[in-house]
Amino acid sequence: MTRPEVRAALAQDIAPWDNAFRAVYADVLERVLAIAGGIPGQHVTLPLQGCGHFIVESAIRTFVPAGRKILIPATGSYSDRMIRLAREAGRVPVVLPLAPNTPVDPLAIEAALDADASISHVGLVYSETGSGVIHDAEAVGRAVHRAGRRLIVDAVSAFGALPFDIAQQPETDAIVFTSNKCIEALPGIGFAIAPVHRLRACVGQAGSWSFDMADILTYSEQRGATRPRFTPPAQVVAAFNRALDFFDAEGGRIPRLARYTANMRVFYDGMVRLGLTPCLTPERQGPIIVNIQAPDDPAWDLQRFVDALKARGVLISNFFNTPDPSFRVGCIGAITPDNMLVAVAAMDAALGDIGITRREAACP
Repeated sequence: MTRPEVRAALAQDIAPWDNAFRAVYADVLERVLAIAGGIPGQHVTLPLQGCGHFIVESAIRTFVPAGRKILIPATGSYSDRMIRLAREAGRVPVVLPLAPNTPVDPLAIEAALDADASISHVGLVYSETGSGVIHDAEAVGRAVHRAGRRLIVDAVSAFGALPFDIAQQPETDAIVFTSNKCIEALPGIGFAIAPVHRLRACVGQAGSWSFDMADILTYSEQRGATRPRFTPPAQVVAAFNRALDFFDAEGGRIPRLARYTANMRVFYDGMVRLGLTPCLTPERQGPIIVNIQAPDDPAWDLQRFVDALKARGVLISNFFNTPDPSFRVGCIGAITPDNMLVAVAAMDAALGDIGITRREAACP
């Protein structure tokens, strides 16, 4: 999933407060702001140590006042997590039901907002890896804008591949993402791109010092944007900066998305040829992750399958987020369609290794 040069960037001693590291830190903040379409002075990159859930919770706490409502379309397992994060932060999640594996309907968003004037925000999972469905963040944003509300976008598995221009979506309070996924670096730090004026309007309402984006902005304005508020994962930042070099060398977001889409098509078609059943129809399948329904065979065991693949040099997740058993395969990372062909062949053999004779799903 990562290039050796990116992993090598981890293997160095870095003093997080060293002046030389400040230049790397500043470079990262500027580069991701540009990818998001942010305008210097109007938008800012806010770093936060931790996983994707940390940066999502931080956005909810910072921009949604305590006790206020946030509309969250039920896109799958990661929207379920956003709902829990909002509730446990003292905000009120309003769930918009969706049919399984269905893209969010912007008209349904607009109707829900029209029906309840007390909803201040919409929280959208852009790329729902629990299903593989991509939701139209731009169209949802237009609906939010028409209703005069605000938008928080969980782009953890979307940023760097799927399109988003925050300058063209003024309803957006934050688009959040992490250092791994489509930038092809390592996990350990999250980022938010947010409008400066909105952050200044939200000072003091997070209810958490650690998760307060407005405080991150205040600190950077007082101490300088190159000084992290708390000790950063310096090696992770260095690796992320190196991964951005490869992102630029590839040509940026559009060619990266094209490669991921080609990866997905090779893998999806390969699974069908093997007699396996994808969870999504081709027209709904996104380019980030493919979920395959578990074979209806008593010999099926996800961990044994994962172990058999690992023995053949292919690594996949050993968990699933779909309602029914499945296995999930990422189409992102430093991989190509040729790598996906290798993975398809390895899966064909691994199914035999664990004794699968019936590959069809129970409910295709």
